[in-house]
Amino acid sequence: MGDYDVGKSNLLSRISLNEFNIESKTTIGVEFATKKIQIEGRTIKAQIWDTAGQERFRCIPTAYYKTSAGAFLVYDITNRRSFENLKLWLKELSQYTDDQVAILLVGYKSDLRHLRAVPTDEAKVFADKNNLPFIETSALDSTNVEIAFHKIMTNIFKKQINLIKKNTDDKNSRPVTLEGDEEQFALKKFTCCY
Repeated sequence: MGDYDVGKSNLLSRISLNEFNIESKTTIGVEFATKKIQIEGRTIKAQIWDTAGQERFRCIPTAYYKTSAGAFLVYDITNRRSFENLKLWLKELSQYTDDQVAILLVGYKSDLRHLRAVPTDEAKVFADKNNLPFIETSALDSTNVEIAFHKIMTNIFKKQINLIKKNTDDKNSRPVTLEGDEEQFALKKFTCCY
């Protein structure tokens, strides 16, 4: 999530298809992709939702936040306003998700460092203040895209495993069943599974 035109769609395209389109269109509502990743010997199939950043489409994606296990909070390093609006995006996240959502702050378009409007140190201060991991990426040249995806997926995986352990340790909870077999492990929000 993040402001209009920060590059969320190309980030999704680089993650899911290893492609970059300089003429990508504005997202209306949400776009969807999947990607498999190996974490701790398990194959995780991630569903990735690209949400619209324009104000007029903002009511559509909020329905998707409620079932999210993680979020890239994206700003454009060349666009000061997109960085300043991160507070609003964090507020929206806290309003529509629970505290188990893994969030990664992503400074995007690092290939345009010569046009930088947001210093890396300032973004790190914001990340530290909000207890967020932080990384700068570029879908154009693939810098840190796979690292960012792996970082958030590992964080989601660990949070979900801890939640499962907590639920199975709680004598008043019902047992949690994980979907999939030895080869595949599907991450879900485990609020009530039996």
